[in-house]
Amino acid sequence: MDTETLLARFVRELSALDPVAVWAHGSLAAGDDYQEGRSDLDLIAVLPGPVTPAVVWRIRVAHARLRALPLAAVLHCTYLTPSTAADPARRHWTWAHQRLFKRPVTPVTRRELHAFGRVLHGRAPAGLLPSVTDRELGDFVVRDQREYWRPAVDKASRWTQDVWVDLGLITFARATVTVREGRLISKREALDLLPGLGAPAEVVDDIRSRRYDACPAAPTKEWTDRRGRLTRDYLGPAIDALTASYD
Repeated sequence: MDTETLLARFVRELSALDPVAVWAHGSLAAGDDYQEGRSDLDLIAVLPGPVTPAVVWRIRVAHARLRALPLAAVLHCTYLTPSTAADPARRHWTWAHQRLFKRPVTPVTRRELHAFGRVLHGRAPAGLLPSVTDRELGDFVVRDQREYWRPAVDKASRWTQDVWVDLGLITFARATVTVREGRLISKREALDLLPGLGAPAEVVDDIRSRRYDACPAAPTKEWTDRRGRLTRDYLGPAIDALTASYD
């Protein structure tokens, strides 16, 4: 089952909930960095009424019906309603990583939806979701760097894991461009920019290999330890400089 087939099946499964709209964002919508089987399928569904316990149960059932299908494990969907979509701080029911929990729809996601969101069903984002100003977007990415990523840099044990190294560096590069230019960039673009931002080239090459090579080499413990130190030594001062420069 390919991506398009799964998306069509997912929209059919949601038909019992009568969604007002179903949208894609992230690399799936942008199209320039989507890798089938590696990239997440980032979706938003707008339901017509309150998300009651009965509706939550039906959401769970819809995802359970897809569980055995290829790519279903990377399909993530957040559920809004027209009356709850406007508040960027509000936490909404979300299916991701094979479970249900609540999280907000961030200004980054909202900007993606307005800039290049893909309509899979129903109405477009412009009619349902307030737009995001450059200032709101900048405030969010700087706050994320200062309050989430900067404290995380001091937790050394995390940085032996691929996901922390990858997201830490890529998110920093994307935040830098958003602050400086008011635009969003892909993960591939972020990797291209990182050496010019002073990031350690061998770590950037490592990330690129694991993201894009067909059979990347398994890292040794010595390398993961060293990679973590290089990443933390770079990110701490880099985040401090970025957040200090923002006004």
